Amino acid sequence: MKLLITRLDKDLPLPKYAKGGDAGADIYARIDFELAPGARALIPTGIAIALPDGYVALVHPRSGLAIKSGISMVNTPGTVDAGYRGELQVILINHDLHETFHGKRGDRIAQLVIQKVERAEFVEVDGLPGSGRGDGGFGSTGKS
Repeated sequence: MKLLITRLDKDLPLPKYAKGGDAGADIYARIDFELAPGARALIPTGIAIALPDGYVALVHPRSGLAIKSGISMVNTPGTVDAGYRGELQVILINHDLHETFHGKRGDRIAQLVIQKVERAEFVEVDGLPGSGRGDGGFGSTGKS
């Protein structure tokens, strides 16, 4: 698929897949920033996209930032709807208990995954059909 994109900052690269077959394309910070332990901030990426109807862009954290520095996203994955045309921004959080994170303009801060979506027709019923799992919730599949 071809995705229309506008660079709001011409000095930053377009999103890019690091390796063939990757699902996520790296996106970059438009600004220098600092995140103290426990702090969060909205970081602009310098790009805007035009998704066609029937698609969504999901913004995922980068595993390297998570394991090395404790950096993740507050709302993961972030959802970019097809109708949104503004600058993509990422809500980062520093989960490290002691170290301030120093991000630089041009750092890879997240990954953009483009997916097709289905729109559901919500049909109210009095009861749901049975399943092997039933109404077992969190942790219920781990019981012996």
